[in-house]
Formats: sequence, C-alpha cells, structure tokens
Amino acid sequence: SHKHLCFFIVAVFLMMSKVCNPLTVTYVTALYGETIVIPCNDGAPVPQHLMFVKWKYEKDDGTPGDLLIKQARNEQATVQATDSYAQRVSIDDKFNLLITQASLKDQKTFTCMVVSHANLMEFPVSVLVYSKLNIDTKHYNNLGTCVAAEANPAATITWKKNGKALVDDGKAIVITPSLKLDPATGLSTTSSTLQYAATKEDVGAVFACVSTHRLTSQETELEPFPIHYPSEKVSLQVMSKGPVVEGDNVTLKCHADGNPPPSSFYFHLKGEKMLVQNSDTYTLNAISREAAGEYKCSLADNEKVEASQNILVSYLDLSLSPTGKVLKTVGDSLSVKMEKIASGDATVLWTKNGKAVKEPEFSKLSYADAGIFVCEVSLTGLTRHQSFELVVEGKPVITSLTEHSTGDAQHKVLTCEAEGVPEPSFQWSVNNTNEESSYINGKATHKITVIPRLNMTITCTVSNKLGEDVMTINVSSVFEEKNGKSGKNPQDDSKDQAKLIVGVVVGLLFAAAVVGLVYWLYIKNSRQGSWKTGEKEVGTSEESKKLEENNHTV
Repeated sequence: SHKHLCFFIVAVFLMMSKVCNPLTVTYVTALYGETIVIPCNDGAPVPQHLMFVKWKYEKDDGTPGDLLIKQARNEQATVQATDSYAQRVSIDDKFNLLITQASLKDQKTFTCMVVSHANLMEFPVSVLVYSKLNIDTKHYNNLGTCVAAEANPAATITWKKNGKALVDDGKAIVITPSLKLDPATGLSTTSSTLQYAATKEDVGAVFACVSTHRLTSQETELEPFPIHYPSEKVSLQVMSKGPVVEGDNVTLKCHADGNPPPSSFYFHLKGEKMLVQNSDTYTLNAISREAAGEYKCSLADNEKVEASQNILVSYLDLSLSPTGKVLKTVGDSLSVKMEKIASGDATVLWTKNGKAVKEPEFSKLSYADAGIFVCEVSLTGLTRHQSFELVVEGKPVITSLTEHSTGDAQHKVLTCEAEGVPEPSFQWSVNNTNEESSYINGKATHKITVIPRLNMTITCTVSNKLGEDVMTINVSSVFEEKNGKSGKNPQDDSKDQAKLIVGVVVGLLFAAAVVGLVYWLYIKNSRQGSWKTGEKEVGTSEESKKLEENNHTV
C-alpha cells in the first residue's frame, strides 16, 4: 500500500542520513526538582513542509524509547511513552521538550527527530542535572562542622582562617571529611569537621568553610567560638572624660587579658587594700587634693599580676579683697588684693562692666573708676570667680555753666554741667522751660530754656547728700540783642545797669535831702517868729495850702 511505501522510504532515508550525516550531541543543564527544557535543533525554526516532530530517548539498557509526537497540522501532541515519562513530558509551540520534576535519572540523551517532505533530521541532546548547595555550619568550642547537603555533583569543602587556607597537620589542625550518597535521589551530602587548637592570639579570628560546586562556590563564616586562657596582664584605667577635679567621683577600672576574665580584684588605695568581688571597678567619692598619687589593682588570686596608675587632682582656690559693694569718696585710694592657690598654671582675667581690663590699682579714685569688677581665674577643667562693685561718691562740683542763643533769637539755652555721686539735683534762680537732663558715670548735665527780658544774673545750684556747689552767669536781654545793642558783652551790660540803678538811688536821696532842709528852715523860721512876739502863729490860707503840699511832696 502507499502508506507502507511511505514509511519504508522514510526508514531508508533515515538510515542513509545516519550514514552520511553523523549526529552532533549538545548539552543542557537543569536544576534538581525543577522543569527541564530541552530545545530542538538549538531552537532553530522548523523546515518548510514539516510533516511531524518526534521526541525519543535512550533507555538505561541502551534500547530506544518513544516519548511523544506532534503533527505539523495538529496542535495537540500525542504522548507515546508508557513509563514514568508518560505523566512528565510535554512539548511547547517551539517544539521544545519539557520534563517536570527533574531527577538524576533524567541525565541521559534525548533526540528530536524532524521529518519534512524533503528531509529527515535528528538532533540529540544530553541532559545534566545539578542541585543547589544547602550549607549548614555548626561549632562546639574549638570544633567546627560544615555540611553541603543534597548536591550533584558532590561538593568539596575546604577551611580558611582570616582568609588563608588551613592545612591538616595532624596536631593543631585536624580536618575530617565525609561523603554520603542518598540511594533514592542519587544526591550527595559532603561534610567536613575542623578541630583547631586555639591560642590567645586567635581571639577575634574568623574561621570559614568554602563549599565548591560545579555551579557555584560559597564561603560561610562560623560564629566565633570562645577561647579560654588564663590572665597574664592587668591594666588600671581611670574612668574620667577629662582631668580629675577636686570633688569629683573617680571610678577605677581593672582589666585582665584572660578569657573568661576574672571576677575579683584587689584595689590598692594609698596604702589600703580593698577586695572587690564580682566587679572590676571601684569608685572614689568626692576626691580631694590630698588623695592624689599612685593607685594599683591586682588579681585576687595572684597579686603579683598588678598594674598602677598615677592620679593627678586639679584644684583651684581664689581669694579677693575687697568683695561685695565697696563705697568710697572721690580722691580716696583703694587697695585690691587677689590670691590664688592652684595645682598648675592658672590664667587670670579681670573685667570691668563686662569688658577686659588690667588688674585694678586705685591711688586716687575718680568717678570714672566706679563699676563692677570681676576676677576670673581658670585652670583646665576649673574656673573660679570673685567680684566687687566700686561706688565712688563725692559732693557735686560744677564744671561749666554756659549759654547759647536759639535760632529764632527769642530764647536762650543755659547748660549746667557738674560731677558728683550720688546723682545731684539742679536748681535755677529763674523760671525756665524745656528742661533736659542726663547722668552718666558721675557726670550730670542739665539744660533749660529762658527768655531774659532784661539783662540778669542767673544762678545754677547743684546738690546731693554730701554737699552743694553754686555758679552764676550774666545773661543779656534778648530784646537788646534784637535792637542791635548786643555788641557789649554781658559783663559790660551788667555794669551799665548797676550804674543806672546807683544814679537813680543817689538822685532820689539828694532830692529828699533838699526838701527836708527846706522844710526844716521853714519850720524854724516860723517858730522863731512866735517866740519873739508870743503871738499866735497866723498865716494866710494860701500859705497853709502851700505848706501842706510841700509836706506831702516830701
């Protein structure tokens, strides 16, 4: 029949292809337990006029076995396998063979046969199944174990210390490897045990196992394991962030290099030995300057292993005379004494009212010397302050009394300046307006505005509880100055005014004397006439009137 003839031709063609075209095997790798993807002809496109694609494999006994076949015009593949592959194989759109749940038994050759109208080709592919490394490490004192479980191919394990390989010497370093094969899965478990004779120098050393596999290499560090050794040295530490200052609480810490560290120590405190158990510290409360010196600590079970530390105690004393509020009179002297006692070179800083000054010396006090003086003495970690407030008092003294005219020439401004402490008060001998006053560092200023209508002498009086001072000034009339008579100075105006007053007074006295003399002569003459005649004094009415007028005039 035609069907049998067709298959016969294909079989002959296949035999001729094997003879003429030797097959080239390719390889793919897969992970244990996952899906194996096997490409047909490395994923190349199928030829035109494709009839079908068939996958087959080589059984353990060397005989061929069919897996599945897919017709070109049929979307569904036909599974031909009758063994365990019947439930695990499938084919995708690119004719790749898919095998689920990969195991070591899948490490064999699978062949893709492509049949078209013009050709028949086969593409064998060998599968290698690997497994991921599952690393586990453990350690017991100076014993460490590293395990690489369920690997394929079997992993190899080596050991490192601080990055350098360890070699088994049968003494200080003993490495024991082992290998187990799981007959059910075919996977191998490799383990290696390191036994290491540690010394004190190995404290902090990093041990690691290196698991090497065909797919990867993994380095895993072991947790540090304790190394025990006796104490050979101790050290004494003063637990203080800065210099030890008198009055501080000072903690001493004794440290030993053994492992585990000792729990008891002796502290030697200026000739006294103190046992401290379950602690490595001792605290000196409120240390004094007398407590400075050498301190020691030692092991409780071996006092020969000891350490010492010298403690320096910083201290600073300051004495200042005078202090507080100091009241002095201007012109007096004041002696300032400062004494300091320090454990080192101390720095002295003086300030007056917050500004740096030299050390104060007062041989003759002035108002400007008053202020708040602060002495600051400092040493590393220490500072001391003492202060005094100097008050300089004195009765007020007027330093100047001046006048000047305003721009409108209608007023005059008088300024009286004085020095005195406490602050003096001002009093003027004339009415005034626009008073202004200030008082700074013992200097007082008072200004007034006046309108002198006549030339006058004005007095400024300043006073406080200690006394007073007076000063006068001659002030010319603003009206005379306005009329152009201000060419004279104030003293000339005052003299002219005085002369005028004296002239008026003298004239009035002279007139009164003349009138008195006339009246006296008149009376005298009248009385003399009466004594002569003995008659009654008689006069005309006109004379009487004139006499009365003269009397009134006088």
